[in-house]
Amino acid sequence: MFTENDKRCSLTELVGFIHDGDILAIGGGLSSREPMAALRALVRQGIKNLTLVGSAHGIDVDMLCGANVVAVSNESYVGFEQDFGMAPNYRRACESGQVQVLDSCCYTLVQQLRATISGIPFMPMRSIQGTSMMQLHPEYQIMKCPYSGEELILVPALQPDVTLIHAQYADQHGNLHIDGPLVADILFAKASKKVLVTVEKIVSHKELQNHGITLPFIYVTKLSEVSYGAHPTSCYPFYAYDRKHTAEYYRSATNAETFLTDYLLPYVFNCNQHSEYLDAVGGKQTMNLLAQWKAGKQQWQSLYE
Repeated sequence: MFTENDKRCSLTELVGFIHDGDILAIGGGLSSREPMAALRALVRQGIKNLTLVGSAHGIDVDMLCGANVVAVSNESYVGFEQDFGMAPNYRRACESGQVQVLDSCCYTLVQQLRATISGIPFMPMRSIQGTSMMQLHPEYQIMKCPYSGEELILVPALQPDVTLIHAQYADQHGNLHIDGPLVADILFAKASKKVLVTVEKIVSHKELQNHGITLPFIYVTKLSEVSYGAHPTSCYPFYAYDRKHTAEYYRSATNAETFLTDYLLPYVFNCNQHSEYLDAVGGKQTMNLLAQWKAGKQQWQSLYE
């Protein structure tokens, strides 16, 4: 339980709570509310050998694989959906053996986190019966239910060392308000040893109560105010997904030999401050454009043409 009265810190200090070899859970999902500013800072700090756990992810996990900081992937999906397709860095890393693949399904992850939250060593489930996932996970066990006689699969409790979340609002105590799909963020936070948060705006406790508290302060270790901290993924209602920048990322990621010079150097290593990254991707002009999604259907659709 984290009860410090003021949990605010810089982005660099926040990422300093992540260490080599940690099991890292990443909040958000696909192209929505992923903690990209914190992940870029993580890469700059040279953290290595991470085990990533998550449900459905995209540019976040792909970038970490391209930066050679991932040792194990325990994800259910990593890709760019129908927009761009497969995740190039992730695919290369897994196929080459650079990253150990422990593919799972979303509900397996949910049950493993629920076991940790409940303080028990495992949870039963049915959803991966008949698949080859048992071959990837020798730790899964088969049990005959003592009540019904049916076979169930037992999955062990999972406790991430760190969870990284990007939220819309927080107060200085660490209470969070998250808009939109929560994905696995709340389960991650309740099951993890540490919860690190970047947030669009830190507001007064009274204002946060008006928004509604999604996750109480007792779960949050530290937080940092980082406007546009999910870019190029979306963080509604503030800004939409930056398809133009994601297309640039994807073109860079398709070539392993030039990914460092074409993407990591200009957008990660040469941007010691988050403000420098925002300037590199177009500054206020880009951010204002992404905020126009709420002006109407035509403006929203124009962002994805």
